[in-house]
Amino acid sequence: MISAKKLVLCLIPLLLSVPAQANQIREYWVSAENTEWDYAPGGKNHIRPGHGLGPWGETTRYAKMRYYAYTDGSYTTKVTQPEWMGIMGPQLIGEVGDTLKVHFKNMTDRPLSMHPHGVLYDEDNDGADLRGAGGIVPPGESFTYTWRLDEESGPGPADPSSIVWVYHSHVKPVEEVYAGLIGSIVVTAKGMARSAKDPRPKDIDRSFTTMFMVFDEEDGEEGGLMHAMNGYIFGHLKGLEAREGDRIRWHLIGMGSEVDLHTAHWHGKTVLNGGRRTDVINLMPATMTSVTMNADNPGTWLYHCHVADHITAGMITRWRVLPKEDTEK
Repeated sequence: MISAKKLVLCLIPLLLSVPAQANQIREYWVSAENTEWDYAPGGKNHIRPGHGLGPWGETTRYAKMRYYAYTDGSYTTKVTQPEWMGIMGPQLIGEVGDTLKVHFKNMTDRPLSMHPHGVLYDEDNDGADLRGAGGIVPPGESFTYTWRLDEESGPGPADPSSIVWVYHSHVKPVEEVYAGLIGSIVVTAKGMARSAKDPRPKDIDRSFTTMFMVFDEEDGEEGGLMHAMNGYIFGHLKGLEAREGDRIRWHLIGMGSEVDLHTAHWHGKTVLNGGRRTDVINLMPATMTSVTMNADNPGTWLYHCHVADHITAGMITRWRVLPKEDTEK
């Protein structure tokens, strides 16, 4: 009979010979298109019914530009996004070591680009500064960006198993972000992807990304300052729904100007942020934070910016945890 010690010694060479999961090239087909966006479809206040939308309800529909994902290079079939993503462009996901190949097609009437935060690229793939091959993509033309997810693009020692970055157009960056040309990149730690085909973190059941930003639609006029979460106001952001027992990754993004000092607050649960428990996350323009929550408290809960005038202006919605008995039916 082989002793336990000898068995372990025999298995070590076999374990060492198992190849690590190969780095992947993950391709995305993304367009920029002219469209319209409604911050409050139907014009109702879903948080305080009967109170209306105040000055922010005079006009809720505006001309926009958005990023869309397609299934392939024919650009005929759009990828359906979860409801909670709102105005955000497609979420690009990869694991540390992967390469993102983003085939960008500009279907608008103005030059645009895609500039990423946090990932590794050369000057041609910066998508900014009006230089490099990808710095300006004229109307009707295309460019393929190559972005590497190196170790410094991924989670650090105090981070959770995945972290978030943003990408946005950078030809006229202020105008273009306000126009809606912004999306997210999620990088999963090496070895934490669910599989080679699915780079989402295996220790998380579901994730949500929310961007807090005051969209300036009317040159600073109060009625055109849309205090939005993923492009929605007064509870119109839907789909933030989990099951009791889920482990949730919340990716938070702040964008905008000096008025965009946000304090994202969940009712009903706390989150773990770099080893610290809290129920409020501070955000400033172009900041990104990823936190973890255990969804073990069933109910429908408020989720909002805690800055007083931001709540008043509609930067508020609800999220929900379904009890086990509802999800098991």
